[in-house]
Formats: sequence, C-alpha cells, structure tokens
Amino acid sequence: MSRRLIHFAMLLVLCFASSACNRVGLAYRNLDVIIPWTLNDYLDMNSEQKGWFNQRLKEHLSWHCSTQLPGYLDWLDRLQQMVESNQVDDAALQVRTQEAKQAIAQTAREITPSAIQLLQGLDDQQVKDMNNAFAKDQRERQAQYLKPTLQEQIKQRSERMTKRLNAWLGALSPQQQQRVEQWSADLGDQNQQWIANRAHWQTQFSAAVEQRHVSDFPQRIEQLLVNRESLWTPEYRQAYAATEQAARSLLVDLMAQSTVEQRQRLLKKIDGVRSDFEALKCLKAARQS
Repeated sequence: MSRRLIHFAMLLVLCFASSACNRVGLAYRNLDVIIPWTLNDYLDMNSEQKGWFNQRLKEHLSWHCSTQLPGYLDWLDRLQQMVESNQVDDAALQVRTQEAKQAIAQTAREITPSAIQLLQGLDDQQVKDMNNAFAKDQRERQAQYLKPTLQEQIKQRSERMTKRLNAWLGALSPQQQQRVEQWSADLGDQNQQWIANRAHWQTQFSAAVEQRHVSDFPQRIEQLLVNRESLWTPEYRQAYAATEQAARSLLVDLMAQSTVEQRQRLLKKIDGVRSDFEALKCLKAARQS
C-alpha cells in the first residue's frame, strides 16, 4: 500500500513513476491511486459488506471530487509552470512532493473511519483469508523483485523507468539513458528494503486486525493508514530518504538534458491529465453547485 502512495506522491511528481497516470480519469473512478484504500484487494467481502463498501466509496469519491480535486488542478498548474519555464530543480520538486503527500494524508484521514468500520465487521475466516492474501502478495513480490540477481534487478528497474519516461518524454537520448542506468545502479538493493518494509507493515496490520474489538483498535488503524512512516523499519526509512533524493536528482538531470520536443510532449501529457480530471462528472457537478 505505502509504495503505491509514494509513487503517486513522487509523480503524479512528474507522472513518470506511476503507469496508472496514463489514464488518471480511469484511476480516479476506480479509486485505485488517488484514494489510498486498497484493502479491497485483500478482502473477500460478503454481499452485505460489498453493498456497504460501494456506498461508502461513492460518498468518499463525492467528498474527494468536491473538496480535493480543485487543489489537484492547481497543483498541475504549478507543475506545468515548472516545465514551461524549464525550472525543474530540486527545491521545487521537494515542494511539489510535499504538497502531494499532504493531499494523500488528508484523503487517508477522511477514509480511515470507514476502513475501521469495515475491519471491525470482519469475521474470523475473512481475517484468515486476508492474512493468506498478504502472504501470497509477499511471495509474489519476492519472486518478482528479489529472486533475480542484483544486476538483473538493476537492469529491470532501469527498463521500467525507461518505459515510463518514454511515455512522457518520448525516446531518450543516449545521455539520458545513461543517466537512468546510473540512477538504477545507485539504488542497489533497494528492492530488499522495500519488500521487507512492506511485509513489516502487513504483519503489523494483521496483528491489529486480530485485535479489532479492542478499544484502541481505531487508533492503531489510523497509525497504520495515516501515519505509516512512523512504523517503517529503520533500514527502509534510511533507504526511502535516499531513494526520494535519487528520484529528484534523476528528474532534475533529465529535464536539464531534455529537448524542446521532449518538454512539449511532457506539457501535452500534463494537459491530458488535467483534461481527464476536468472531464469527471463529479467535478462538473461540484463547480455548478
């Protein structure tokens, strides 16, 4: 869960780091990236729970669209101004990233009471199934990201980033491609810290849900969903800080090396993101009310 949020924070931060940004409208309607509620991936809900869940999602989406989305459009304007003026520097990226993190945290706080209510209503079999789903998630991610040799991990990470960059900037120059490869090599065994921290979070989440009828359960879930960073492993805390800095440095260098055509393509992509948002019926209704 946390890594998906970090991706959104770092690039809706320049939309390079999340392939879901290619169709923001679709992601928004599915509440997949912007509203950080992915428990549905791990829970097998009964019909009554699904009905309740879907209704609450609609309510949260309505709230989000009317109160949060206008700020996202302003955020895109600031991002676009950075690209247009060719002023993509570390300080500006830090500000944009912090703004995105704050928006995500605000949404997480809004939906946490609903998550608490859903979790408190789970029966023992559903909790067992959730834990099994977490275990499967861990096995799959370990196989995908940790089983390959370190050199292969570095190569795959570089290839994934290149694919995302190609979508937003077009073909990279040899100099830009070399910079991407250096970025990936510098991250080293970052996959190890990420996977370990994810498992650490899931373990704590499972332990909290086992005690879902205890009085402090709401506070424990709020910390897990809203204040996730406070529960990171020390190793991941250090790795994350380095990873975030490396991502900013990569973006600064790539934009400094970018051509006029690449920047124009990026601006067109940002316009597409804005258009996806503005086309949402909920935003139109909010503006008319």
